[in-house]
Amino acid sequence: MSPRTNDGEPEPTRPAIARPAPAPGAAAPGEPDSGTQAFGTEIVTEGKPGAADTGAADTDPRAEAETAVPFADADSDGDTGAGAEAEGAAGTGGDAGDHGAVGASEGGDSGDGDDRVAAVRRAGAAGRRWRAAQLTACAAMLAVALTAGAVALGAARDGRNVPVATAAAVSPGLLASGDLDSGITALQTHLRAQPKDFGGWATLGLAYVEQARTKGDPSRYPQAEQALKRSLSLRPDNDQALAGRAALAAARHDFANALRFADRALEQNPYSERALCSRIDALVELGRYGDAEKAVNTADQRRPGVPVFTRYAYVHELRGDVTTARQVLDRALAASTSPGDIAYVASQLGQLAWNQGDYSAALTHYARALAADENYLPALEGRARAQAASGQQAEAIKGLELIVARYPLPGPLVELGELYEARGGEGDAAKAKNQYLLVDAWTAIARANGVNADLDTALAAADHGDRATALRAARDDWGRRHTVHTADALAWALHVNGKDAEALPYARQATATGYRSAAFLYHRGVIEKATGHPADARTHLAAALKLNPGFSPLGARQARTALKTLEASK
Repeated sequence: MSPRTNDGEPEPTRPAIARPAPAPGAAAPGEPDSGTQAFGTEIVTEGKPGAADTGAADTDPRAEAETAVPFADADSDGDTGAGAEAEGAAGTGGDAGDHGAVGASEGGDSGDGDDRVAAVRRAGAAGRRWRAAQLTACAAMLAVALTAGAVALGAARDGRNVPVATAAAVSPGLLASGDLDSGITALQTHLRAQPKDFGGWATLGLAYVEQARTKGDPSRYPQAEQALKRSLSLRPDNDQALAGRAALAAARHDFANALRFADRALEQNPYSERALCSRIDALVELGRYGDAEKAVNTADQRRPGVPVFTRYAYVHELRGDVTTARQVLDRALAASTSPGDIAYVASQLGQLAWNQGDYSAALTHYARALAADENYLPALEGRARAQAASGQQAEAIKGLELIVARYPLPGPLVELGELYEARGGEGDAAKAKNQYLLVDAWTAIARANGVNADLDTALAAADHGDRATALRAARDDWGRRHTVHTADALAWALHVNGKDAEALPYARQATATGYRSAAFLYHRGVIEKATGHPADARTHLAAALKLNPGFSPLGARQARTALKTLEASK
C-alpha cells in the first residue's frame, strides 16, 4: 500500500475499484511490498447508545492522573471479569464444557477442511518466509522503541505545548499484525514508565477494543474507555484517542456517538484511517446508506487500504452490487500481507460467497483465513456454517462446540442450538435449549459493559426465547436507527407476535436496497403468506432457497415446507 506518515496526507494511491487485481500474494502494481495494516474492526449489525460512552475527556485530568492504571490482568487469554464468567457459563451448558481452546488440531478440521487448509499453507509457505523477515525487523524496532523512548511527533505539527507529545510505543499496525496480548503487555510496561504518553494510552485503548472483539470479552470495553479518557486528559482533542472513542462506541453499538467522535477526530486529522472507517461504520449502522457511500468514497481517496476496501465492498453489497463487492475484496486480499489482514479479508470473501450459496468457494476462503490465523473466530464460525449448509453436519457441530466453549457469542450459540434441533438425537433438544439460555447470559454480560444487544436479543428471542421480549427489543432498536437488519428483525418479531399486517411494510423495507439475504427473503415470504399474498410469498420463498438453500438449519427447512404448502394450494 502507499507509504504515508502518521498524521499527514498519504502518497497518491488509486482507489479500490480502479486498481487492477494483482496475482494472489503479490503486491499491488506500482506499490511497495509492505501492506497497509488493517484496523480489523468488523462491520456490526446491532445498535443502541451505550450508557458508559458519553463524552471524550469527561473527567478531571488531575483526578484522572491519580487513578489506577486501567490495565487488564496479565492473562494471555483475556479471560477476566465478565469474560471469564461467560466462558464458565459455556462450560456448564451440557455440551461444550469439556472442550479446550479452539485450535487447528481440535477445531473440526476434517475431510475437506484439512485438505483445503493444508493446500493453502503449502501455497503460501514461500510468501510467509519473506514476510517473517519483515516481522523480525518490526520486532527489533519495537524493542528499540520500548528501551530508547518514544518519538516526539504531535507538538512539532501544531506548535502546542503538551505534557508529553510522543508516539505510541507499539503502533496500532503492529498490534493488529502480531501477538495482541504481548503488544498490550508491552504497552502496559511502557505506560508504567511513561504515564504521560498520550499516544500510548490511545493505542492501549484501541488494543483493548480489538481484544474485546477478537476474544468475545466485553469486559475489556470499560478498560478501553479509561485508557482513551486518560489520553484525552493528557492532550484534549488528540485525533488518535478521538478515533479510539469512535471505535469503542461502534463496538458497543452506540453508533450515534461513534459518528460524533469520528467527526471530531477528522476535524483534527482528515486523514485518520480509523476515524474514516468508524465514520463509515456508524453511517451504515444508522441506516444512512447514501451518506455511507459518500463517506467510503472520501475514505478511498484519502486513505486507500485494506480497512477502507472492506468497507467499500460492504457498502456495495448492501446495494445488491455483489460483483463490485467481490472485486474489491479480491483486490484487498491481494494487497494483504499480515496474517491479520489475510484472515480478515478472506473471511469477508467467505461470508460473501456463503450469502450467495457458493459453499465450496466459502470453504476455500475460510481455509485461507485459517491458514493465516488458525484461531480466527469469524473464519471458524463461517466454516462451520458453510459445512452445515453443504451437508457436513457432524463437522459443523464439532466445530461450533469448540467455538462456544471458548467464545459463547450469540451467533455461534444460536447456530449450534439450531443444528442440535435439526439433528434431533437423544438429548439434542436439551442441548439446544442450553445454547439459547447462554445467549441470555451473554446479553446480560454485554449490557453490564455498556454494549447494546437489542438486535441480538430480538433475533434470538423471536425464534428461541420470549416473543414479547423480542418485539420490545426490536422496537427499541428501530427507534434509534433504520437499517435493513433492524427492519428485518422488527418484521420478524412482529410476525411471531401475530402482528403480520404491521410486519409486512418492515419486511418489504428490509429487502428494498437490493441486499441479497436469504433470511430476509424467507421472512418476507412467510409474512406475505400470513397476510394473504400467496403469489408474492411463493416468489420470495423460492428466491430465498435459490439464493442460499442452507441459510439456516431450521429456517431453510421451514421455507421449503411453506413453499410446498403454497404450491399445493395453487
